[in-house]
Amino acid sequence: MSLQLDLLRHGETTGGSGFRGSLDDALTELGQTQMQQAVVDFAGWDLVISSPLQRCQVFAEQLAAARGLPLRIEADLRELHFGDWEGRNAAEILFEDEQALGQFWTNPYGFTPPAGEPVREFANRVLGAVTRLSEELAGQRVLVVTHGGVMRLLLARARGLPEAQLLQVEVPHASLLGVRCVAGELSEVAPCRLS
Repeated sequence: MSLQLDLLRHGETTGGSGFRGSLDDALTELGQTQMQQAVVDFAGWDLVISSPLQRCQVFAEQLAAARGLPLRIEADLRELHFGDWEGRNAAEILFEDEQALGQFWTNPYGFTPPAGEPVREFANRVLGAVTRLSEELAGQRVLVVTHGGVMRLLLARARGLPEAQLLQVEVPHASLLGVRCVAGELSEVAPCRLS
């Protein structure tokens, strides 16, 4: 049996753009609206799962309550920790260490930001969670409120992309995209629309 995961990225945050993996930024008013609009035409979920960071969890709590769905917080679906780059944007890092930023963009699995979480460990954490969830929740449809990095990873796997192309996967704020997990294999599917 398969598990369908509809992946919703959080909306715009108060922290702005840049490397904000472990920072617990809140949503802006626009970010909240973006997420509400993203799910308005979608339903059919059995459960809502969220990252523990408030930019995901606050909306997930509201949506679950409004739709009468159970909510589960899944720490392994939080964003990549960017170490010393946390809270900084690419322009700042480019100015200080163009080579390091270039290495990360072209080889994210081979280069780790200083004091950051290696992408391979991040991938193992996220994919381990998805495998565990697919075994536990087989046959269900689940909305996962999460982060751009988590979604890039799962979509890259579903699309069969090489590791070097991970950061080329586009995931704008409040994107809603679907993946199906069957026996640990991912494929991209359309999210659950209203009947």
